[in-house]
Amino acid sequence: MLNSVLFFVAVVFYLSAVILAYRLFGEAGLYVFTAISAILANIQVCKNVDILGLSTTAGNALYAASFLVTDILSENHGKKAAKKAVYIGIFTTIVFLIGTQGLLRFTPNENDIMDASMQMLFGLVPRVAIASIVGYICSQTIDVTLYHFIWKKTGDNEKMLWLRNCGSTLLSQAVDTIVFTSVAFWGVYNIEVFLSILITTYLFKAIVAFCDTPFVYLARKVKRGGVE
Repeated sequence: MLNSVLFFVAVVFYLSAVILAYRLFGEAGLYVFTAISAILANIQVCKNVDILGLSTTAGNALYAASFLVTDILSENHGKKAAKKAVYIGIFTTIVFLIGTQGLLRFTPNENDIMDASMQMLFGLVPRVAIASIVGYICSQTIDVTLYHFIWKKTGDNEKMLWLRNCGSTLLSQAVDTIVFTSVAFWGVYNIEVFLSILITTYLFKAIVAFCDTPFVYLARKVKRGGVE
């Protein structure tokens, strides 16, 4: 029960953080959030939890919130700005991967008490980070492309904003879930747990996708309010 409550609290927190970053810092705030989520989500995803009685990873809320960033950028600043966020996410993940693996190569001295924990946590990072990069490239490319495809078909119509947001995000999240889960966890868990993680990961990402729609409308109003 606590995990379920924490999940929905996390959804509200991260989606609100995106809007707050946009309100305070404009377009730059969204790029900062992209970098933060690229690092933190790659750590959170290493933790397997039960939410609503279903087995999944702890990073779903934050990672799904990163798609809100690209949708806001697509809506308010265009395709080029959204692609820039994708490149920032990829760059941050690569630096995180190299940095953590370099850290593990240091030999701890006799006073160190953290090496074993870091080895356990960041030892999973290479596979998780590679899975994240591959999934991120595929899914975010689809998200940005499909968002603008739907936009061209519907026009700059605020009433159809929900379709641009949900349509692009739900499909791209499905691709991301399949790619990421397969690369990161195939062979790590037995087939029952693996399929459970795959299905429930998409389910929780879809929940976030529907929850973030009001935040996209809010971001449009923030832009009109002259944030930048």
